[in-house]
Amino acid sequence: MKIGIDIDDTTFLTIKSMLKYADKYQEEITGKARKNDSLGLVTNRYYLKVLYGWDDQTKFTFFNKYYKSVLEECELIPNANKVINKLKDDGNKIYFITARLMNIDGCDTKNITKESLRKFGINYDELYLGVKDKLTFCKDNNIDLLIEDSYETCLELINNGVKAMLMTTKMNENIDAKDIPRVSSWIEIYDLIKNI
Repeated sequence: MKIGIDIDDTTFLTIKSMLKYADKYQEEITGKARKNDSLGLVTNRYYLKVLYGWDDQTKFTFFNKYYKSVLEECELIPNANKVINKLKDDGNKIYFITARLMNIDGCDTKNITKESLRKFGINYDELYLGVKDKLTFCKDNNIDLLIEDSYETCLELINNGVKAMLMTTKMNENIDAKDIPRVSSWIEIYDLIKNI
């Protein structure tokens, strides 16, 4: 089976390092420290605008300054490496498919991502970055299943004949995703894939 896997908040806990540096940047531009843990306040994909009130220019200035550090410090989601390697050992093809930004000053997103995967010993077949339209990508590349944290992406895939699993996160935990297989851990992912 060809298995597609998203990276941010599916394989790595990107939101945690993103908020760390967003808090730091917010203090730099306002002079006021954020003292609360904002992770519990994240309820959608536009959390930088919602939590901080940033316009697009402020957001991209932040990315140019801190995106490299955000990516380099991402923590692995528990058991992701073990399960992905087991899936590969079982004979599946593993394709990382991510919308990670590729046009950020001083940030070699491709090499940072490859190094993160290498550091955690994750075996895979291909890495695709900057993929905005995952449905078209999955159809064009005959991906059988995509593991993803975006509810909208999973719904679009399933409505167009591509299997998907929704990784539960703070951003999607309150969405009624009854038509999409929902998983909360990589162990659950492996168990579901074994039954496909």
